[in-house]
Parts: sequence; structure tokens; C-alpha cells
Amino acid sequence: MQSTLYSSEIAEPYAQALMSVAKEHNQTEALGQDARTLLELLENSEELKGFIQNPTIAESNKKAVLQKVLGDNANVYLSNFLMLLVDKRRIALLPEICDKYLTELRKLNNVVLAEVTSVRELTPEQRQTVTEKVKQISGAQSVELKTSIDADILGGIIIKVGSQVLDASLSGQLRRIGFSLGGLK
Repeated sequence: MQSTLYSSEIAEPYAQALMSVAKEHNQTEALGQDARTLLELLENSEELKGFIQNPTIAESNKKAVLQKVLGDNANVYLSNFLMLLVDKRRIALLPEICDKYLTELRKLNNVVLAEVTSVRELTPEQRQTVTEKVKQISGAQSVELKTSIDADILGGIIIKVGSQVLDASLSGQLRRIGFSLGGLK
């Protein structure tokens, strides 16, 4: 998702407001799950993302579509929040707001996000090993894994936690060997 400094600055207070409402009504985890679901939905549906981000579409149409997407059993706080975003013409920032909310939720729960890149899907045992390693490195109580597949790394794994990167990929090892050999001239 493309995020600019400007949109990030605007998204931050909205995410904090949603967190405030969630805390007040003991809904932090429920809204966190809803935020993850919305992000996944927007990532997988360019049509929906384009629809809510299109400034020429009437607010009433956006509200109707969002109500349909949320369904009848939607969290009332989330539903009201999304309608507010439409009214304030900030619904286009929904992905950034959800990301910021999840960041706040991780801080609240002492959870770190580990972005893991591998050649193929990790087995449950590998996921557990990565989780334990990240806990050791970060000191966090819990770890949220976000995995992706990239055949270009050839083998191994790349783990990113915040600004720290642990590159145990074959392509990374070959690159480091190349640098060291280049320095021997």
C-alpha cells in the first residue's frame, strides 16, 4: 500500500480516536480483527479499494456499499467510524488508518510484527521457530507474523522486525560473499 507522509499524518489521529473508542468499550481486540479483515479485503479487491478512494462517488453510495460489506452483524463502533470517515471525506485513508490502529494495538499488547519472506510457505514448526527467535530478539510477549513468498531469495528466510532485518537467505549470503570478495582486490 502506498503511504505518503501527509496521509500518514492525517491517518494517525483517526487511528488514535478509534483506539480510544475501542478501549472505552473494551473492544480493542474485536476492532483489531475487523481492521485486519478490512485490510485483507482492500488488498484483495482493487475494485472495492478504487471505489472507496474515488472522490467522485457520492458519500451515500459509499456508505451503502460499506454497510453491505460489513453485513448485518457488524461492530457498531466500526460501522459508525467508517460512516464518519465517509462524512469527513477521509475514507480513502482507510488502509493507512487500519495499519496505524494495528500498530497501536501491538504497542498496547506488547506484540511485535515480524515480516517474514521465504521461498515457500512456512510449516507450523518453522513458524513457531521464527516466532520464538523474534521473541528472543525483541523481548516482546507475542509475535504477529506477516509472511510472503519470494522465489528470488533462492532459499532461507528474511525476517524484518521494525527497522531490524535478519537476512538468512541464500541470495543474501551470496551478496555478502560477493562484497567480501570484491573487497579483496
